[in-house]
Amino acid sequence: MQKRSDHNFDRIIDANFNRTKEGLRVCEDVCRYILNEQSSTRHYKSVRHQLTQVLSGLNVPGLIRSRNITGDVGRRSTDAEFKRRGAMDIYYANSQRVKESIRVLEEFAKLRNKQIAGKLKRLRYRVYALEKNVIERC
Repeated sequence: MQKRSDHNFDRIIDANFNRTKEGLRVCEDVCRYILNEQSSTRHYKSVRHQLTQVLSGLNVPGLIRSRNITGDVGRRSTDAEFKRRGAMDIYYANSQRVKESIRVLEEFAKLRNKQIAGKLKRLRYRVYALEKNVIERC
């Protein structure tokens, strides 16, 4: 039987791992299909794969079992989520989501594996640089 604190930890990791990968994919696709920016597309794809590698030691079935979709008190959308003026609004919103969720992963990784936390911090700073590069090119 899994302790409640482990279960809650797994829920946080699962939600933020998914949120990060989804946001990275959206940023990658905006760079690829809207901006036709090969370098940024490649870099976003690389970050997405590196994130998976950094967190590869996780018990993915355990993370999935920890999900409580119907009982998640924060799953409703906000009005702001539906206010997008164009592709760059979508890009920027997802870039923010990526940085925030990597930060959550980083903070909670500090409780279990400081080495993973350090790798996540480096990925987060890589995303900061990527975002700056994309915004400067637009």
